[in-house]
Amino acid sequence: MKKLILLFIITGCFLNTFSQTVSNKWRAQIIRADGRHVVFNIDEYKAGQQLEWVIKNAEERLSIKDFRFTMDSLIVSMPFFGAELFLKKTNLGYAGQWKKAGSKGDVLMPIEINKAPYRYRYPASTKKINLSGRWRAYFVNAEGKQSDAIAELKQTGNALTGSILTTTGDYRFLEGVANGDSLVMSTFDGTHAFYFSAKISKDGALVDGIFASGATSIETWSATRDANIELDETDVLMRVKEPAQQLNFRFPDLDGKMISIGDERFKGKVVVVQIMGSWCPNCMDETAFLSKYYNENKSLGFEVIGLAYEYSTDFEKGRTSLMRFKNKFNVQYPMLITGVTSNDPLRTEKTLPQMTPIKAFPSMIIVGKDGQVKKTHAGYSGPATGVHHEKFKHEFDELIRMLVK
Repeated sequence: MKKLILLFIITGCFLNTFSQTVSNKWRAQIIRADGRHVVFNIDEYKAGQQLEWVIKNAEERLSIKDFRFTMDSLIVSMPFFGAELFLKKTNLGYAGQWKKAGSKGDVLMPIEINKAPYRYRYPASTKKINLSGRWRAYFVNAEGKQSDAIAELKQTGNALTGSILTTTGDYRFLEGVANGDSLVMSTFDGTHAFYFSAKISKDGALVDGIFASGATSIETWSATRDANIELDETDVLMRVKEPAQQLNFRFPDLDGKMISIGDERFKGKVVVVQIMGSWCPNCMDETAFLSKYYNENKSLGFEVIGLAYEYSTDFEKGRTSLMRFKNKFNVQYPMLITGVTSNDPLRTEKTLPQMTPIKAFPSMIIVGKDGQVKKTHAGYSGPATGVHHEKFKHEFDELIRMLVK
């Protein structure tokens, strides 16, 4: 690459602050070899020499303001997850690569960005099927293992939005189209690129579904309407091994200060222990909720401690990523760096030996004023899940208020 000429660097956030006038509308595609490309939209704003891209997935708006220009290239840094776009100008827009950090090293995939105001275009259909509602979904992975999920969909005309919930979290904001006998949806948040498609059978079921993620991953899925379905989280919940055991951990915070759950600050208080990582979008959604809730309600007499499991054991790398969370979401509770990677098979034994294995990121352990584990929770139903998100917030608030009495 030619010598970098830095024209300007600006930082990323979630709010559009430059201009309310869109200067360009882009249609971006993460290119998969099998043709199941992950599509998302970008609105471009300009104010003088300042530039902002806003990635759009349904109601979500992810703002990017960190750009580096060379003679013939544009490098775009995502505000979270250590992801970047390396682009070159083309006749139609841009082309290049998406790079994201992975548990086994960096992942690179082709990307194309062209001017277009739409996401997916389907020919008009006279077939009237509305997919709005709740669906019982079944996913089957490459090894043949089946898992249950809930699809919450909303269809207006041909436009389709919603999310899919699993026992370990949700696929966040999905957007696409439904037309006659098929549907397609996608989302891109910087670190995850998801594609969903399915056929609509004559009896209204969703069949022959494909869930594609990343460069090569494929699962099949199907779904039937079920307004009453709920997920059983039993298999992914953490548990304390002995009822009388108390948590005992001590790790450095982002300033390197050692923090223990046994410190005076936490004695006699309800403590929420957040199991998370800066690479995890569901953890980002949970951090946004926990930080706001803590800042508004800490006078109740409870505390939160974040335990971070990163892709690397390097303290400075973890600190850099976690500081983005801390600054963006105004996190005032301690976030501790465990120094154990998220894919370490002994991650629980090395950090929380009193508990059964961590099976989901994020997970939550709620400790009572007597130091005993009162409840655990796996995954997080984020704002894209609608009523599920509101239900979680209500139940969490009720539990905290009950425990602090």
